[in-house]
This record gives sequence, structure tokens and C-alpha cells, in this order.
Amino acid sequence: MNEKDIINLEEKLMANVYAKRSLVLTRGKGALVWDINGKEYVDCTGSYGVCVVGHSHPKVVDAVRRQAETLISCHSSFYNDVRSELLLKITQITPKVLSKVFLANSGAEAVECAIKVARKFSGKPEIIAMMGAFHGKTMGALSATWDKKYREPFKPLVPEFKHVPPNNPEKVREAITEKTAAILVEPIRGEGGIRIPPKDFLSGLREICDETGVLLIFDEVQTGFGRTGKFFAFEHWNVVPDILCLAKSVAGGLPIGMTIAKEDVMSSFKVGEHSTTFGGNPLVCAAACAAIDVLVEEKLPERAATLGRYFKEKLEDLQARHRVVREVRGLGLMIGMEFRFDVLNIILKSMERGVLVLDAGRNILRFLPPLVIKREHINRVIAVLDTVMEEEKE
Repeated sequence: MNEKDIINLEEKLMANVYAKRSLVLTRGKGALVWDINGKEYVDCTGSYGVCVVGHSHPKVVDAVRRQAETLISCHSSFYNDVRSELLLKITQITPKVLSKVFLANSGAEAVECAIKVARKFSGKPEIIAMMGAFHGKTMGALSATWDKKYREPFKPLVPEFKHVPPNNPEKVREAITEKTAAILVEPIRGEGGIRIPPKDFLSGLREICDETGVLLIFDEVQTGFGRTGKFFAFEHWNVVPDILCLAKSVAGGLPIGMTIAKEDVMSSFKVGEHSTTFGGNPLVCAAACAAIDVLVEEKLPERAATLGRYFKEKLEDLQARHRVVREVRGLGLMIGMEFRFDVLNIILKSMERGVLVLDAGRNILRFLPPLVIKREHINRVIAVLDTVMEEEKE
């Protein structure tokens, strides 16, 4: 099929729920992707933060190929060698107190599990989330998400959710009642604009939870697995949650979600109270094992820290040259660039020149490149943005 046929078929047959760009991608390697016509792009979307080890990393590809030839599907009502290997690898890189894992298929599912197990463990219904938060679009995760454009069409949502201003521990404390089961928070708000909390915010939440017996849930679906310059973003603040939600980048590009909790919390589930058919399937587990090995062996969190500083400095140089930029912020290779106007034209014009970037709200560019991105790629991105921003002045 040619480019036009592919676009027409997706427009006709696929649910119209994605903001599509007129681009047919057919191949990727590292931090680069190519369209159907062979044009090369520097990918600063990482497939919405998924591809931390890069597109089609050879070790992930080899692991998937070998596992596909061995056993693709094995429901978790049976034991499996590759699944057990993944569980061991995960618990070796997370804090020791987070020792029980539920395997699912997406970030929203990881959050759903966290909500359910918090309610089950505590015997209480209420979840406190942050204004500006994004936790997913299934009904429970959506109830914790803040943006009205996602929430309004689907009301009534799951009851007993409340939202408080972010970065304000005292507002959180005031919101806690005898019904509160947990506080759910992103260490860095991604969809909310790459918002990094004040240094004492997360530790303040930990203190409040310890004092009140409320569970602390970290949603690291976007920030986990090296993205921010450490394996997990909470390491920047030395704060450990009771429940951790992971997804996106865990399996080298394949769909996976994880909810990791303290043993007593996760063990409050009884058999049959929470499960999923595809969770922990051998194919994805093999990919995730390989991806974790790549993260460790290639020191990708450290690479993200180093290249993130370089990328951020280059973006700040652009900020100094172009008054249309309000702020550059981020940690590691999770960076936001806030403008004084809508960034859609910048996104589209950058795409025309071979650079793919995301938004995070109408006036914020979001950069979530693979952690294997090279300086030469970053320099190409900066050059393209410089040109596009000059054009926007005219």
C-alpha cells in the first residue's frame, strides 16, 4: 500500500480518538525513525516516552525472536520461567520494601490496580490526586486525571476522588479525612507540562502519609526506567512510595504495565480479585528482561542525566535568543519548553524538517527522546527549532 492508501484506511476504519499527523512511519532504529518514503526523522517523542532503549534495540529484538519461537502465551494461572526472571529483575532494581508485583498491559491498568489495592488494603474509598495530574483514561484512572476535556464527557466517574493544588503539602493534609485510602501523585507531571515539584513536596507527602496511615502511590508511568537520569524519579528526592505504577518503557516498546507494592499491601488482594489475561505473558516478559539489561549495561540513566543537561542547556540558549520562550524545565531526558503561544505550528514545521516533538498542553513542547539519542541528533533538533522559531517571528 502507498502512503495515501494507508492514511485513508486508518481514517476510515480506526476509531477517531487520536490527534493524527499526516505521517506514515515504517521503520525505526535508535533515536531515528523513517517514513514510508524513506525520509529520516529525529524522534523526540519516543512513541510518547516508550522507547527509552531506542527503536528496535538488537537485544530486545533478539529476545522477542527467541521467545516467539519458544512460547508466546502463558496465562498467569501457570508458572513461567521468563515471567519469574522478570519479577526477579524488577525487584532487584526497586527499593526492597517494594517486593510484590502485579503485571498488566498499560499505564492506565497499573493505576487501576493501585487504586483497587489501596482501597482493599485500607478498607477506605477515597483517593486524593493533584490538580493538573494525568493518570490515564480508563474509568478509575480517569477519575484521578484532572483535565476536564477528558473527564466531562464520561461523568459520572468513579466516586470518592478529590483533587488538591499540587506542590502544597498542607492542602493535601487538609484534604485527608477518615475515608482517605491513598494519595496518588506523579513525581514529575508529564501531560501537565513537565512540572517538577519543589524539593520538599514529595518528602512532605511521605511524612503526611506516615502520620495519618494513608498510602502513598507514585505514578511513574512516564518518569520511570531512566527517563529522568535515575532509574526512578523518586530517587531524586529519596522518597519511597507504598505503591509504584510503571509502564511505557519497561518492555523496550511492547505493551506492559506494572504495579509494585509493599508485600502487606499487595497481599490484601485475594485470589481472583484482580487479574488480566495477557499480564505477564512470556513474549513481553522476555522483552522487558532484555530492556532492563540494556538499561543497566549501557548505563542509560546516567546517559539520560548527561545528555539531558546538554539538551536543556541548548534549549536555554534558544530561550535567550527567542523571546517567545518563557521557560525550559525538566530532569534528564524529560524536558518541557514553554512558549507564549500555541505550539502546533512549531510541531508541524519541525516535522517537515525531520524532527518529531510532542506537546504537553497547548503552549508547551515536550521532549521524550530515546535515551540512546546522540549529541549530533540533539544538535539537529536545536538547529531545526531555531529555524522554525525564527519563522514564527515573521
